Amino acid sequence: MEWINKRRILIVGLGLMGGSYAKALKRLGYHVSAIDNNEDSINYAKENEIIDAGAVTCDKELISQADTIIFALYPRLIVEWIKDNQMYFKKGIILTDVTGIKNNIVYEIQDVLREDVEFIAAHPMAGRELSGVRNSDDRIFRDANYIVVPTDKNTEEAIEWCKNLGQILGVKKVSVLSPAEHDRMIAYVSQLTHCIAVALMTCNDDSRLSDYTGDSFRDLTRIARINEDMWTELFFMNKDALLEQMNDFINELSTIRDYIKNEDAANLKAKMRLSTQRRKKFDKTL
Repeated sequence: MEWINKRRILIVGLGLMGGSYAKALKRLGYHVSAIDNNEDSINYAKENEIIDAGAVTCDKELISQADTIIFALYPRLIVEWIKDNQMYFKKGIILTDVTGIKNNIVYEIQDVLREDVEFIAAHPMAGRELSGVRNSDDRIFRDANYIVVPTDKNTEEAIEWCKNLGQILGVKKVSVLSPAEHDRMIAYVSQLTHCIAVALMTCNDDSRLSDYTGDSFRDLTRIARINEDMWTELFFMNKDALLEQMNDFINELSTIRDYIKNEDAANLKAKMRLSTQRRKKFDKTL
């Protein structure tokens, strides 16, 4: 397949995810370059052989040499970056991304894109609470889920290429969802969980909680160390789906509250059995 032979990869945005992609792909023998407006990130990545070349401006030589571009930017920045720089793209280049929201940007990108270029969206369900290329680690892809998000403008060849990208990164499972399906799903499994973690950390101001808590609280609030700029943008761009999931969660929590208030042991235990049954599907097998 022609797409698989695209060996020169440009990563735009060299933070945690961009750096993790760079480490994985360079280890596999790809030529990896990067563009990031943080000079320290570029210098660190070059000094530590995470990338082969890098620039802090939109270097048209790096862009024109790329067979593939992977965008690890905030969603809105991707659209503007493509508008400003697509005149430098090599004919037949394939573009993809790592962003956590699709419906509001994928169609816009495909509408403004040159006809001889293809954008196929993807979302690796991987990450860490820390940020920046210094904390990047290609091991985050191991056992992770990876979602390919095509539209009717994508070719089967590009979809297969994107699936293959996930596989060579080492992910556990590759799935395919439409942009709308992706955003409804991500509102529940990612965005709602971040809202819950933030609420848990802000609803009690006891400064000594860390002296008392056990693993359950630490596990539930692990993702409360949050990038406020990125997640605010993601929440707002997926507002309708997220609000729907928040309302469902509030209703479910209210139901459990009423069971406790009324000492309704039968219904409370039934909820717990259902929870236990569904959670078993997420347990990793050794």
